[in-house]
Amino acid sequence: MGALDGKVAWITGAGTGIGRGGALALARAGAHVVLSGRTRQTLDETAHLVAESGGHGDVEPLDVADKQAVAHVAQVIMAAHGKVDILVNSAGVNLRRRTWSQVSPEGWDEVVRINLDGTFYCCHAVLPSMRARSDGLLINVSSWFGKYVTGLAGPGYTASKFGVAALTETINIEDGVNGIRACVVCPGEAATPIMDRRPVKPPPHELARMLQEEDLGQAILFVATLPPRVCVNELIISPTYNRFYAGGLEPAAPASSS
Repeated sequence: MGALDGKVAWITGAGTGIGRGGALALARAGAHVVLSGRTRQTLDETAHLVAESGGHGDVEPLDVADKQAVAHVAQVIMAAHGKVDILVNSAGVNLRRRTWSQVSPEGWDEVVRINLDGTFYCCHAVLPSMRARSDGLLINVSSWFGKYVTGLAGPGYTASKFGVAALTETINIEDGVNGIRACVVCPGEAATPIMDRRPVKPPPHELARMLQEEDLGQAILFVATLPPRVCVNELIISPTYNRFYAGGLEPAAPASSS
C-alpha cells in the first residue's frame, strides 16, 4: 500500500525537471498523476517513466498561460476522477535575455503569464472542489529568487516568483479554515532544463552538485504525505554546496552593443 493510494495529483510542467521529479515521486507513492505541460513528447516520456515504476497516470497537454485551456483541463480531470487531491504547479520559464537592459515587454509577458498567471489559473480551477470536500493540497514551485533578490534572475522571473510565494500564502489565509493547505517550494540551483536558458550555462561539474529533479521530487512527496492537519507553508531547499553563499555565480551577460 502506498502512502498516496487513492489520491489524484495534477502536475504542471510535468514533462521535465521538478515537475517530472514530483510526478514520479507521487506516482510511486500510489497517486494517480495527471501530467500537464506544453510539449507532448516530454509528457509522454514522463508517462512512460511513471508506468515503468508501477504507477498510473494520464497526459493532458496544457499551456498554463491560457486560462480557458486550464479551466477545460480541470473539468476533464474532474469528469474522469471526480477530484484533485494534490495540485503541483511546476510550470515555469525564464529568458536568456533577461536583465533590464535586455528584456522586452513581450519577454516579460511570457515569463509572468506562465510563472504567475498560470499558477493562479490552476489554483483557481481546483479550489472550489477542494472547498466542497474540505480537503486539498496545493504545492507551488517558486524559487530561491522568489525569496532573495539577485541580479542573476532578471526582473520578470524575480517578480513572478515572489508573486507565487505571496499568492500561496493567501490561500492558507483564506482556506486553511476549509481544510486546504498550500506550500510554496523555493529551490536553490537545480540541474533542470531551465539552466539551458541561463546567460552562461553552468559547466557539468557545477550541475552535478546542484539539486537534482529527484531531490525536489522527494521534497514534494514529503509535503504531500504529511497528515492533513499539517501545513508546510514554505520550504526553502538548496544544494549543500550553495553557490549563492560560495560566491561562484556568474553575473548576467551584459547587453549586446549591436
